[in-house]
Amino acid sequence: MKLARIRADVLAGLTTSFALVPECIAFALVAQLNPLMGLYGAFVICTITALFGGRPGMVSGAAGSMAVVIVALVVQHGVPYLLATVLLSGALMVLFGALRLGKLVRMVPHPVMVGFVNGLAIVIAMAQLEHFKEGHAWLTGAPLWLMIGLVALTMAIVYTVPRLTRSVPPALVAILGVGVMANVLGLPTRSLGDLAHIAGGLPSLAVPDIPWTLETLRIIAPYAVLMALVGLLETLLTLNLTDEITQSRGRTNRECVALGVANVASGLAGGMGGCAMIGQTMINLNSGGRGRLSGVVSGVLILMFVLFLSPLIERIPLAALVGVMFVVAQQTFSWASLGTVNKVPFHDVLVIVAVTAITVLTDLATAVLCGIVIAALNFAWQHARELYADHQLEADGSKVYRLHGTLFFASVKPFLNLFDAAGDPARVTLDCRHLSFVDYSAIEALRTLRERYVRAGKHLRVVHLSERCRQLLRRAGESHGD
Repeated sequence: MKLARIRADVLAGLTTSFALVPECIAFALVAQLNPLMGLYGAFVICTITALFGGRPGMVSGAAGSMAVVIVALVVQHGVPYLLATVLLSGALMVLFGALRLGKLVRMVPHPVMVGFVNGLAIVIAMAQLEHFKEGHAWLTGAPLWLMIGLVALTMAIVYTVPRLTRSVPPALVAILGVGVMANVLGLPTRSLGDLAHIAGGLPSLAVPDIPWTLETLRIIAPYAVLMALVGLLETLLTLNLTDEITQSRGRTNRECVALGVANVASGLAGGMGGCAMIGQTMINLNSGGRGRLSGVVSGVLILMFVLFLSPLIERIPLAALVGVMFVVAQQTFSWASLGTVNKVPFHDVLVIVAVTAITVLTDLATAVLCGIVIAALNFAWQHARELYADHQLEADGSKVYRLHGTLFFASVKPFLNLFDAAGDPARVTLDCRHLSFVDYSAIEALRTLRERYVRAGKHLRVVHLSERCRQLLRRAGESHGD
């Protein structure tokens, strides 16, 4: 590894670690857990996925999308049940990767990806607004203006530094610069220490102290399945985004297995569950992190902050971290998508807007599922409309229908409407040279058509079926007229 590459990864990892700390603390608090559980989870998950995952440069940790899932479990059953849930969700992730199901991410259409990115960018920006509050009340007066000023200064530094030099990550310069200024001048602004104290010891490995019974499995299984689905979905979508940014290709199944192993390890170490974090991944990539070393440095530094450096880290102004995350939100949002409103089909615009809105209002899993359903329904509708037939009368008095398109559940009715069993001659030929049979509904449609001609006392002959269509009909026990 070249020295320049090592240097870039180390600096990127350092920058990312600063952004990981407040996020993981906040997510732990959302889940009503000790902040150290979030930091231990970030250390374990970030380090293991960086070392063994399928996408160098991507950063994983204790994610907010998974924190929201587990709040009810923590409140009702306590931390030991949460740790058991993390173990089970990790095992499910490993199974998902081992079965090579990571390729299912290909089923996510591009408009859904755009909506996912835009939605998370808005969520990242909105999450920073909490730092403009003290308790449940918004800051006012001098504290508010000081916060706004430091955030604006941080953002200005991040935007300006790349024009002067690219030898250091701009976010790192901004965080350290604003941090030093605030402490030297004694500015009365909130710091990371006001969010939570992060000093602690090494995490200890232990199996959760719960009764390992079927009743316990009944309690934790629904949460574990949901955590696994949300974690895998966010990770695979972030992996896709990272592939696009780096113009390289990650290994989805390997990433799923590594994420599962990391979650199992986190559960044993007393940490939260986690997955890829798009905001921190963007910071890492924008800071020059491309290799596994950047993720390892981020994870290990989290542990160093807890063990040795908490007095220094707790003095970092929250305004500096908020400013960096605002820039991340701005750079993550796909602004080009706003210019495509009049250039792409309306249904694609609808998918982008729907996924963006649902991501902001509910959660990522629901948003992506809704986006895929909308895209799939539109796909079916468009293909159903493309089915048509040419027909002509032959010299012997028979009639030939030449079908074009795809016959499946959504096109059955248009298919049947193409024929006139009552008005057609005694002999009819159905030419399927350009027709594809897709599902059982297609077989039933052909059976229904034959019955109509039989009832009319006429003969329907089917010709030029593809080998795939022949196999589909044989499997269903249908004969054909070739």
